[in-house]
Amino acid sequence: MSESEPNDAALLAGFWQVVALRGWHGVTMGRVAEEAGTTLAALRSRARTPLDLLLLHGREADRIVLAGTVRGQGGSPRDRIFDVLMRRLDAMQPHRPGILRLLSDMKRDPFLALFLAPHLLVSMGWMLEAAEIAAALPAGAWRAPGLAVVWLAAVRAWHADDSPDLGATMAALDRALDRAEGIARGLRLPIAPDNAEAGATEAAAPAD
Repeated sequence: MSESEPNDAALLAGFWQVVALRGWHGVTMGRVAEEAGTTLAALRSRARTPLDLLLLHGREADRIVLAGTVRGQGGSPRDRIFDVLMRRLDAMQPHRPGILRLLSDMKRDPFLALFLAPHLLVSMGWMLEAAEIAAALPAGAWRAPGLAVVWLAAVRAWHADDSPDLGATMAALDRALDRAEGIARGLRLPIAPDNAEAGATEAAAPAD
């Protein structure tokens, strides 16, 4: 690993190891560099603060899901969303101890949750794209936040689910999708048409 271009996987592994051992407030860039097997100078070229490493993790989770997505595989929009979100959880599994520690620490740090909220919405927009569901405005204005609520319900279940097959998490995700569909129907919102179906309608909407 060159000093000028440290490996993302090593950086994230080191970061989450520090979080697991010391908690969010025990993270220092020196500790991350040591765990990642790099130097502070090399780490500085990729991340200014631990918050940057959190955002790097989010982008990497997005990338893993998108790289594993094959377009045009069929299935219902709901099935594709289920698959996408479960694959995102699978991408989190290697860092499970650190992520669980962070989730616990966030209960006492509302400012961290507020910082991450807009970045979560961006990720959920990409997850909609991976599921071949239109995420552009105007529908994206409610689909991405709605999917974020579903995602957080799945993460809460994942937090308590240490089974190898994540059966309880899958069941919780299924229930969260049921609730989301019920709310959308109650508000008379369109239920996640495919991008191909939504394109003609949304293309006619006035641009910002």
